[in-house]
Parts: sequence; structure tokens; C-alpha cells
Amino acid sequence: MEQAAGCPAVGGSYPQKNAEILSSQYGINLFLAGLLLTFAWAVHAVGISKSHLLSYLITLMLIQLLWMLWYLCRSCTQRRLIRDKDTHAGARWLKCGITLFAVITLILDSFKIGYYIDFSNCLSPTEGIFPVTHAVHTILQVYFLWCHAKDVIQSFKTLERFGVIHSVFTNLLLWTNGVLTESKHQLNEHKERLITLGFGNITIVLDDHAPQCNCTTTTFCSLFSQGIYYLYPFNIEYHILASTMLYVLWKNIGRKVEHHQQNKTAFKFHGITIGMISGLIVLTSTIAIVVVYLIQIGGSKIKSELALTMFYLHAICVLALMCTAGIIALLIYRLEDRSLDNSKNPARKLDAELLVGTAAGSWLLSWGSILAIICAQSHPKYTWYNLPYSVLVIIEKYIQNLFIIESIHREQEKVNDNIKTLRIVTISRGSTLSLTPLYKEVYNGRAARDNGDVPCLFKGSICGRENDGAGVAREETSRDNSLVMHSASDFSLYSRNSVTNNKRRILKNIAAFLFLCNLSLWIPPAFGCRPEYDNGLEEIVFGFEPWIIVVNLAMPFSIFYRMHSAASLFEVNCKT
Repeated sequence: MEQAAGCPAVGGSYPQKNAEILSSQYGINLFLAGLLLTFAWAVHAVGISKSHLLSYLITLMLIQLLWMLWYLCRSCTQRRLIRDKDTHAGARWLKCGITLFAVITLILDSFKIGYYIDFSNCLSPTEGIFPVTHAVHTILQVYFLWCHAKDVIQSFKTLERFGVIHSVFTNLLLWTNGVLTESKHQLNEHKERLITLGFGNITIVLDDHAPQCNCTTTTFCSLFSQGIYYLYPFNIEYHILASTMLYVLWKNIGRKVEHHQQNKTAFKFHGITIGMISGLIVLTSTIAIVVVYLIQIGGSKIKSELALTMFYLHAICVLALMCTAGIIALLIYRLEDRSLDNSKNPARKLDAELLVGTAAGSWLLSWGSILAIICAQSHPKYTWYNLPYSVLVIIEKYIQNLFIIESIHREQEKVNDNIKTLRIVTISRGSTLSLTPLYKEVYNGRAARDNGDVPCLFKGSICGRENDGAGVAREETSRDNSLVMHSASDFSLYSRNSVTNNKRRILKNIAAFLFLCNLSLWIPPAFGCRPEYDNGLEEIVFGFEPWIIVVNLAMPFSIFYRMHSAASLFEVNCKT
């Protein structure tokens, strides 16, 4: 008892640590159960249907809805209380991004409702309940994240840990469900493309779980069934972003926040014209390449080979430019002497871990392609372009990760007071305070003479206005001597400031260019332009089913990496 009383802080930390461990284990088991249900439905396990999976997901969403409503009601009753906030979490641009994805997700839900109505004769009622529940869940969750993503919860901590971690893994399961559904659609198109490239001997029959009845309105059925798969990439990004924001909220529960002023950063177009124009050129050309690729691939063997060659050449050029830009940025950092911010920051730590973790998906696919090219007995001409493409993917992500992680850990440069525009406080004849013109005008000897005023404050020295002429003369002599003494250091500071501004301008242009490039490289795999599926060489070397499993596991992480990198680079541009 004495030991417990003597160490209240240590004793009090054990229940919270246990709550963190218990809640994390609860979330993992929740996720694994849903993952096995998803897998069982995908492989047609006996006694497991899609309605079982959807019922499980609906139950999880309803529990999360109840928790969010309870949290929002409790927050309204305690509105007057001052709460700790994590200024690094839930940035405004991140909230805007998740809102955009959520709006498109609501459109996807409306398409699913329309699809269910058209095939209601042979679909389970859960397939109609699921999109309605998901739409309500999306609206409330976005509102919750807008209002409370920055919260540092200090009350009901044990209960809140379970509620937040439940929300994290619910979104991860919804993300998994979206990835699986979208992958099945891509796989069915992949079979047809391999046949046109002459790899028909390795294709197998796959089931896409299509409904076993006729549509009531043929026109709308085609619109809904095709439109759903074009909207899935946005739904996938929405859920993974929501899970990361909720995870940061979970990590912040019970955390002691250091109260210091956070510099607000805003995105500005000024000074990044070159980076924006270059990035927009890459973005425009990428969209054109994707359109041509999707039209040509699968048309005939020649068209498919040309589409693959075109994709590889374009990607090689873009990746080479990104590598060059990243190396220049890292060289600029090596020339600067600025300390790193090593303070505890869950959001920043998660960003760095996600960059490296999700990059592993692309690295896995790239090494698989490299081994396939080395080990294959025959090489169609277009497959040779896959070698430099795969090597550049590995190198580019390595360089970009270094640049982003160092950028988000660098302390923001503080403006030196000696570099700021110097203004001199004077006392006029009427004993009122005024500000004289700029420092350079004082240098030219115009400031005091034009107004007939005498400086009272200069470099921390205070002087009074003398009534006799000798005092004025001594004061002017002292001022002139002080100006001369500071002239050399002033021009040195101005020179260093000019060099620093040039470096910042280059870094901002690089960040803007890489931001648009990552958006560009997110588009092809997200909308079905996936040469890892289509070139056929990897399937010959590794076998059709093993390689398809590898691609289906790694591709979602590769797609998320590009969107997460774009978000991180946007933040880097704002902070630079």
C-alpha cells in the first residue's frame, strides 16, 4: 500500500497500458475473423455465402455508429470544457481529401442500391441493406473526423480505446472487401487480355459471383455494374485514409500534449510554377496513356504489345525524372545544417511507417518481374522494357522515401530577427509613437531628416532627444557609427537569406512536381492499367495462380503508396 501510494503515476499507468494492449488484441481478432470470412466467400467455402460476410460487416458498422453517436453526444454536453488537441493530426487538406473520396463513395453506394433493385429477385436482402448502412456510416464518420480527429481523449479512456480501435479495424475490413471485389473484376478482364497475347494455355476459369437471374432494366443494369468498378478505387482510398486518421486518434488517447505554438502552413502557388507545369504535363500525358492502353489492350496481339511498350516507355521517363528530382532535393538537404525534430508525434511516425511498409508491395512486384525476366526461356520484345521499369520503381521509391521522411522530420526554419525588415521607433515632437521607413532608407540618411525625428530605439539602444545642438550632433554621430558597424553583417545576412530562399524555391518546386507525379502514377493501377497482370511473362515463370495471388496481395499497397506519398508531399510543400 505504501509503495502504491508513493508511486501513483507508475501505478496509474498500468491500467491504461493494459487497456491499450487489450483493445489492440480485440481489434486484431475482429479483423482476422472478418478476413477469414472474406477469404471463405472468395474460395466458395461450404456453408459461407456473401450474405454472411455482409451481415458481419453491417454489424461492425452499426456498433461503430452507436459509439460515434455516444461520443458526439458526450462532446456536445461538454462543449465548454477546454480539450487538448494534437495540432499535427487531422490536417485540413487531409480532411478535404477524405471528404472528396467519401462523396464518390456515396455515389458508389447509390449505384449498389440501384444494382440491388434491378437484381432483387435473386440477391440476398443483405446486399440491399449493406449499401444503405454504409452510406449512413460514411456520412457520420466523415463528420466525426472533421470535428474530432485532433482530439486527445483524457476521459473514459478504456472505453474510448475499444471504440476507436473497433472503428480502425472496421474500416480496414471494408477496405479489404473493396479490394477483393475490385480485384475479382480485374482478374476476369485479365483472362481475356492474356488470350490475345497468346497465353491462353495458362488461363483458368474464374467465378465472378454474378447474379443468377435477369435484370429488370437492362440499360441501368449495365450502367450500374460497369460504373461500380470505376468508383471502387476512391472507396478503397477513403477507407484506408479513415483507418489511418482513426489510428492516430487511438494512439493519442491519454497522451500528454506539449503546449507549444504550431506554425500554420498553407499551400501557395507562388514560386512553384516550374514544378506545377512539369507535373501537369506528366499528369496529362499519363491520363492519355491510360486511355489508349485500356482501348488497345486485349484488342489484338499487336495492339496489346504496342500498349504495353507505350506504357513502359512513358513510365521509365517519368520515374527517371522523379529519381533526378529526389536526388537534387537530398543534395540540397546535405548542404544545409538544420536539426531534426525528434519529438513524439504519432501522426508523423505513422506517415513514415506507412511509406516504407506500403512501398514493400511495389518492391515485391518489381523483384518478381526482374526474376521472371532473368529466368524466362523466351522473351517477347516488349518484356525487355519491364527490366528498367522494375529497377527504376525500386530506386525511385527508395529515394522518395528518404526525401519525404527527412522533410517531415526537419524543423521549420525560424526567421532570424536580423533578417526581418528593420523599423525604427521614433518619438515625434508630439510625443506619439510612429514607425519610420524601411532600414535601407535609414541607410541612405533620409529617414530622420525627412521627418525631423530622432531615433529612440536602434539595435536595442535607447536614446533621448536632446534639446541642445551638441546632444543632437553626438546622437547623429553615434547613429552613423552604429550603421557603419552593422553594414557588413547586414549584407552578409541578406546574402545568406537570398541563398536560403533559392533553396526553398527549388525544394517547393520539387515537392510540387513529385506530388503531381505520384497522383499520375496512382491513376494507371487504380483504373485497370496493370502491366503486372497483362504482360504474361511472370505467369509463365511463377505459375498463373501463385503470381495472381502475389499481385492481388501487393497491388493494393502499391496503389495506396502513391496516394499516401502525394498527401505527404503536399504537406512537405506547405512546410518548406
